[in-house]
Amino acid sequence: MNSGTNLPPRSARQGGPNRGNPSKKQVKSMKSASRVRRIFFRLIMLLVVGAACFAGYLFWKTGDAINNISGVETTVPASESVKNKPVAMLLMGVDTRSGTGGSLNTDVLMVAAFHPDSKSATVVSIPRDSRIPVEGYRQRKANGYYAAFISNAKDKNSKLTQTEAEQIARDEMKSMLGDYFGIDIKYSAIINFQGFADVIDALGGVNVNVDMDMDYDDHAGQPGGTSIHLKKGPQKLNGEDALGYVRYRKSNNGKNPSSDFDRNRRQSEVVGAITDELKSVGGISRLGSVIGAVGHNMKTDIPKSEIQNFMKTYFGISKENVNFIPLEGTWKSPYVYLNDSSVEKAKASLQAKLTE
Repeated sequence: MNSGTNLPPRSARQGGPNRGNPSKKQVKSMKSASRVRRIFFRLIMLLVVGAACFAGYLFWKTGDAINNISGVETTVPASESVKNKPVAMLLMGVDTRSGTGGSLNTDVLMVAAFHPDSKSATVVSIPRDSRIPVEGYRQRKANGYYAAFISNAKDKNSKLTQTEAEQIARDEMKSMLGDYFGIDIKYSAIINFQGFADVIDALGGVNVNVDMDMDYDDHAGQPGGTSIHLKKGPQKLNGEDALGYVRYRKSNNGKNPSSDFDRNRRQSEVVGAITDELKSVGGISRLGSVIGAVGHNMKTDIPKSEIQNFMKTYFGISKENVNFIPLEGTWKSPYVYLNDSSVEKAKASLQAKLTE
C-alpha cells in the first residue's frame, strides 16, 4: 500500500470559493487589531518619553538641590565611593527658627552606617541630654556640642564666616562621635526643622501611630512658637504635626510626659515612615518636590558627585533593611547616663555594618 497521500498544490483553493481570500469580517477584525497595536505602541512611547522627561527633570532638580546643599567639588576615587564602599555619616537636626524658639541645639542626633552591597543601614539615635564622655572634650549635653563648637571656632578666629564656623563644628562632631563609637565618620549632614516638615509635606504626609494624647503650646502663633495638638491612635501627619510628634516632651498641664528615649523612638518611627513613603508610587511621583525641600534646608560636606551616587545606591532602601538602635540609659539631672551595654551594642552594630 502506498503510505503517501496525494495533496493538492498549495495554491489550490480548499473549502469553497472564498477560502483563499479573507472575508469582510476578517478584514475588519485585522484592521481593528492593527489599530489596537498602533494605539498600544503610541501608549508605550508616551510612557517611555514621559519617564525620560521625568528622569531628566529629577536629574535637573537633583543638580539644583545639590548646588544648594553642598559646595564640595572633591573628586572621589571609585574604590572609595559610597556606591562601592561602606560609609558612616553623622545626621543632625537643628532648630534654626527665628524668634523665641530657635537655637543651634541638635535635638536630633544620629550616627548611621551604610553598606552598598546589601543596601542596608544601621542607625543609632543619641538622646539629646546624653552625657558623652570623650577624652579632650568638655562635659556637656549631647545636643549642646554643635553650637559650642561653632562659638569656639569664632572665638579662635573672628574672621570666620558662619558657614566656615559651621563646617568646623561638623568636623568636630564627626571626630568626637567617631572616637566615642570607635569608627571613622566620613560625612555629615544637617537639616533644619523646617526642612524636616517640608520633606514630609512634599510626600503628602506620613502614617504613624501616635502613642499618647499631646497638648502643648509655647508661644504659639509667634515666630518660632510651638503648637502640638495630637490625639492618640494611627493617623497621617503633615510636616508640622510630624515635627511636633518627634519633639513632644509633655503637655501644658504636666500630663503625658515623654523621655528622651520616647522621642528617639518616635524619630525612628517617622524616619521609617518617610522611607516607606519614598519608595511608594506616590512618593516616587513627588520625588522632585522632596529633593527641592531638602535642597533649601540641608547642608552637607558630602561631595556633589557622591550625593548622586548615594541617591542611586540607596534610593528605595527598605525599612526592613534599616536597623534602628536607640541608646538607652538613666536620667539623673541634668544628664542621661547611657548604659554601657547599650553603648557597646551600638558600637558593635556600627562597626559590623562597616566591615560586613
